[in-house]
Amino acid sequence: MSEIVNNQRKIQVEIEDFQMFVEKTIETVPEAKGKSATIAFVSDRKMCELNKTFRGKRATTDVLSFPFEADEFEADGENNLGDIIISLEQAERQAKENNLAFELEIKQLILHGVLHLCGYDHETDAGEMNEIELRLREELGI
Repeated sequence: MSEIVNNQRKIQVEIEDFQMFVEKTIETVPEAKGKSATIAFVSDRKMCELNKTFRGKRATTDVLSFPFEADEFEADGENNLGDIIISLEQAERQAKENNLAFELEIKQLILHGVLHLCGYDHETDAGEMNEIELRLREELGI
């Protein structure tokens, strides 16, 4: 089972509202089926730190994904997709900009993160990830 943690205090959110969605998403994405992930909601400040550390960019972003990399001592790594980090402040801004419900924006970011954990990369593919994401949004009702 996947885990959602709220590591920020600026925006009130009920993580339970997203738990079933995460499980449904993982079961819907063929490469993720039967696996789990950890989703962390963070502040812009934390997201800026992570984005600078891992991508060399001095700005916030909406979502970062960190695929799981097993070490020699990890026994259960094959079922762990990795971690998805979402800035709720950035998600809230994007929801307003795109005239979307805040919860819908978060769900779209969760799906986006899961696809990244499965190896998709919209920055290097020829539109494949975007095409799959749009199809899965319909399937998931987002």
